[in-house]
Amino acid sequence: MSEPRKPVRPRHRRLSDEEVTLWVEVARTITPKSGARLPALSTAGALAETVPEPSPVKKKRPKEAPQEPPARMEPPKLSALPLAPIERRLRQRLSRGHIDVDMRIDLHGMRQDEAHAALRHFLARARQNQALIVLVVTGKGKGKVERDQGHFVETGVLRRSVPHWLSAPDLRQIVLGFEEASPTHGGGGALYVRLRSARRAGATPS
Repeated sequence: MSEPRKPVRPRHRRLSDEEVTLWVEVARTITPKSGARLPALSTAGALAETVPEPSPVKKKRPKEAPQEPPARMEPPKLSALPLAPIERRLRQRLSRGHIDVDMRIDLHGMRQDEAHAALRHFLARARQNQALIVLVVTGKGKGKVERDQGHFVETGVLRRSVPHWLSAPDLRQIVLGFEEASPTHGGGGALYVRLRSARRAGATPS
């Protein structure tokens, strides 16, 4: 008769560090019986509990955008004052010879750059002299005018250019209005120019 087999005892498996730590944490939440105490952790378990938490990663500060240099302040643009036509009554008195122009300049035969500079200086001087009506002679532009050493100048250019110069914002500080002169003062080859009062005008152009 065969002997009865002995029961096979289950082979104990050593718990891993994670399992020991988890078991201890669960056991701590249960009220133990009187006199019972938690088993001591193994060295591995104890080390598992005392593993320091990873230090927080320091965030890099975003690089500050380079500061742009302050915008360069530009001088304010010169405002263009409005032009006004010469009154009909004043024009009639000029054409009939009842009154005369205060000053006059003849640009006839000059080159454009010479005429432009001469006109600017003339108007500045006229306002300093408190002139109100001046005459600017441009020529009718019928052809070329001969100057010294056989140099020719086309007078029609000045007839077209002078009205643009008088309408420029800088000269509007002096010029109140202008229009073609009457036949007694040159007709289509000259302009009456009315000046602003020196007290109301702006800075004199150089």
